[in-house]
Amino acid sequence: MLYIRHMIRTQVYLPKDLYQEIQIVATREKKPKAEVIRETLEKGITQKQGNAGKALLKIAAMAKKYRWKGPKDLSANHDKYLYEEHE
Repeated sequence: MLYIRHMIRTQVYLPKDLYQEIQIVATREKKPKAEVIRETLEKGITQKQGNAGKALLKIAAMAKKYRWKGPKDLSANHDKYLYEEHE
């Protein structure tokens, strides 16, 4: 079964050298330029999103290694700790 996503048309200005690189990849892979651009954007977005998760895992590992402690009620009162002023 072919899955068709809802597409939204947009316009983006690209530097000439980047446009030429897209053209080269599209020709080599025998794909439309739009498909090459979509695939590249998806990979880039996935990498950027993945970095936040990796950063949180590194922080958690450091907390375990150095035995950092936080308030025992943090999960229930996180807004209090985030938004109230502390001395």
